Amino acid sequence: MGSQAAADITLYTNHRCPWAHRAHIVLTELGIPFKEEIIDLDVPRTPEYLKINPRGQVPTLIYNGENIRESAIVAQFFADAYPSHLVPSTSDPEGPIVRARIAFFVDAWFSKVQSHFWKIILGKTEQDTEEAATEFVDALVKEIEPLLANAGPFFGGKEKITLAEVQTGPFVLRLFALSKHGVIPTRVTERLQQDAPNFFRWAQEVVKHPSVLSIFNEEAIVEGTKKRQAKIRAAE
Repeated sequence: MGSQAAADITLYTNHRCPWAHRAHIVLTELGIPFKEEIIDLDVPRTPEYLKINPRGQVPTLIYNGENIRESAIVAQFFADAYPSHLVPSTSDPEGPIVRARIAFFVDAWFSKVQSHFWKIILGKTEQDTEEAATEFVDALVKEIEPLLANAGPFFGGKEKITLAEVQTGPFVLRLFALSKHGVIPTRVTERLQQDAPNFFRWAQEVVKHPSVLSIFNEEAIVEGTKKRQAKIRAAE
């Protein structure tokens, strides 16, 4: 990785944010040194940070003076700039098709499945939560389960994580952590084990991978989600 390893990299982030978590997974997996600036998401963004990212979001990457925003773009940038096992080059014979498969998998997760997961967490009533849980599992079984038929252990039958795990890992990790602690119905993961065995086997590998776990503070995520739920339901 020669010249890239010497790049001047600053990541504006927050360890509780699943989107910023993507950047940490790719940086950890590739062993890229970087400077970190923590942005407090519980208070209004400072004028200084809004000059860096007018949307006030994390992550923001400053790479040799270049401002790169949006977590999926940041992750893709590193995967392309530092060639590795995460994703093949477009010049590789199988590169374009493998990249297309990964892109479709990630799109399926976020366009068809993830919205139901947010509804589980943010449901105003128990009925809302139960309905969202059913919708989440149904969507995952339909959209994601077939795409993991050859996972072994990671996407596409790879022995090491790919960009598919980088982009979805933070959300898979939260799914199992929140279910384990009863923040979302435990029947969600129980049903996934039964009805989505490909997904469940793959997910068990994802949630224990060192790069995926690199910044994850399970207690903080669980307690923060509980507080958010309580606030939503108290407003009813």
